[in-house]
Amino acid sequence: MEEEEFEFAEDLEAILHLTPEVQLAIEQVFPSQDPLDRADFNAVEYINTLFPTEQSLANIDDVVNKIRLKIRRLDDNIRTVVRGQTNVGQDGRQALEEAQIAIQQLFGKIKDIKDKAEKSEQMVKEITRDIKQLDHAKRHLTTSITTLNHLHMLAGGVDSLEAMTRKRQYGEVANLLQGVVNVLEHFHKYMGIPQIRQLSERVKAAQNELGTQILADFEEAFPSQGSKVAWLDKIDRRYAWIKRQLVDYEEKYGRMFPEEWCMTERIAVEFCHITRVELAKVMRTRAKEIEVKLLLFAIQRTTNFEGLLAKRFTGCTLTDQKRPESPLDPTNPFLEDELGEDNSLKNCFPLFSQPKKPKVPDNPFHGIVSKCFEPHLYVYIESQDKNLGELIDRFVADFRAQGPPKVGTEEGGAVLPSCADLFVYYKKCMVQCSQLSTGEPMIALTTIFQKFLREYAWKILSGNLPKSSSNSGGLTISSLLKEKEGSEAAKFTVDELCLICSILSTAEYCLATTQQLEEKLKEKVDKVLVERINLTGEMDTFST
Repeated sequence: MEEEEFEFAEDLEAILHLTPEVQLAIEQVFPSQDPLDRADFNAVEYINTLFPTEQSLANIDDVVNKIRLKIRRLDDNIRTVVRGQTNVGQDGRQALEEAQIAIQQLFGKIKDIKDKAEKSEQMVKEITRDIKQLDHAKRHLTTSITTLNHLHMLAGGVDSLEAMTRKRQYGEVANLLQGVVNVLEHFHKYMGIPQIRQLSERVKAAQNELGTQILADFEEAFPSQGSKVAWLDKIDRRYAWIKRQLVDYEEKYGRMFPEEWCMTERIAVEFCHITRVELAKVMRTRAKEIEVKLLLFAIQRTTNFEGLLAKRFTGCTLTDQKRPESPLDPTNPFLEDELGEDNSLKNCFPLFSQPKKPKVPDNPFHGIVSKCFEPHLYVYIESQDKNLGELIDRFVADFRAQGPPKVGTEEGGAVLPSCADLFVYYKKCMVQCSQLSTGEPMIALTTIFQKFLREYAWKILSGNLPKSSSNSGGLTISSLLKEKEGSEAAKFTVDELCLICSILSTAEYCLATTQQLEEKLKEKVDKVLVERINLTGEMDTFST
């Protein structure tokens, strides 16, 4: 029996020779630490392991019995497995048939579910379509109801608007008209409907009628008879009239218009435009009757009125119109208070270089009326020409009457007082003219200044130099600088030397002040006219 088993094992080993890949797979599936399960099992080594020494052979019977017991168990296991596989084929076929039947049933259920899903989807589409139709119907119905309400409001509002317009109920019309216009905006896309277009035309007609009617009422409420033909001596009445009208307007009609419309200012501005045009017409017609005092009076009253407008209004209505020429720079020294009665040289030197005053805001209404006086400022210029001529003649007469400065007095060797009087008068003229215009009248005034600066140099300075015995033709400054030899040197008395020093000091003062005068004139004249301001010739005269 043992020999047969040994032979069977050898045959089995020869038959079951597994490849390394299969052996590795088996080890991964059925891991084992038993040396018998190793692919490279060596029986000799295994026996040597069990019986390493001769003494260990004493237990050989126990070891053999254990191995035999293990072999029997393995045989039983193999026999059980082999027997169990006899019914596997039949069971597999039965399981396959059952699986096929289950798959067919599952397929049928899936098909039923798909059919039901398609039916549900179709039902949902139908329900959604119905909901959309109902939603559209609701929206259209709401729009129709709203439109009908607006139409009812529009029709009733137009009827009420026309009735209130006829009755001149402007307070009620103001709110109603805005509401009707707002409602009419909802019907812009329906203007193709004749009835809607007719209502829109009725609203426009009512608006036009209201505008015409209100303007007529205001023209009737504001009497204007005789307000355009008054002469310059009555110019105060013009401004007093508009003041009364504005006060009356604010009391009676101020609340009829929104505050942001600035209606009071608009009325005042329109009055200014009309006044400027009418004054210009009147002055062209009666130009020969214009006198300098009357002209200055009218200009003063007009600039005062423009200043009053600047205090009362902001000038916001002038932004979309041509703004009048901006006023002169408030830091101009000519805008300082006029000099008092004390016109001494001490108070006016340096005449044109006083500290500047803080700048004040521009007057947006400057020139809105007073611009009409500029074409007639030649009357003022001619008057200053005449006054300056008389002033120079008075300087000459006073010098001859009072005589030259004496030694030992305050005037001895000092600047002549007449030059201070001259430049003070120049300053006064520039203040007035610069307030009236910064254009051509300033150029004309500059020409007059040049004329009388030269006359002052000739008549007051050069004309009063003392004559020496050796120069009967009169003394010149250059002759004073030439020293003659010995006894031929020019001899002057102490009083004559004092006079010469005064004239030299006066010429030096006039030179410096004329230069400052030129700078101030250039500051005050329009930029396009700056190049026409040139006092170099007059400065050369004083320098010479």
